Amino acid sequence: MNAEFHPEAEEEFIEASLFYDLQLLGLGEGFISELERVTKLLVEKPMIAAQIDETFRRLPLNRFPYSLIYSIEPERIWIVAVAHQRRRPGYWRSRIER
Repeated sequence: MNAEFHPEAEEEFIEASLFYDLQLLGLGEGFISELERVTKLLVEKPMIAAQIDETFRRLPLNRFPYSLIYSIEPERIWIVAVAHQRRRPGYWRSRIER
């Protein structure tokens, strides 16, 4: 199984890493490393995070106020958002095709 990012989640990831790099050189790289660590953890242990509804789970990052919002599908971990924990809760639901 592998992890795949929704295109808008990938955009959020890039924007956040650029923002952190503007704050302090190298901090963006720290964000990227943490996101990679958490993504690898999801692939190894997909059930690790708290369920937020019947389909989606939320796993917070360490050191950064972001969470990965994802679903477990037969062939992949589908990451639909790299969501800031204090902004616009649930905004990512518009990305879901039902």
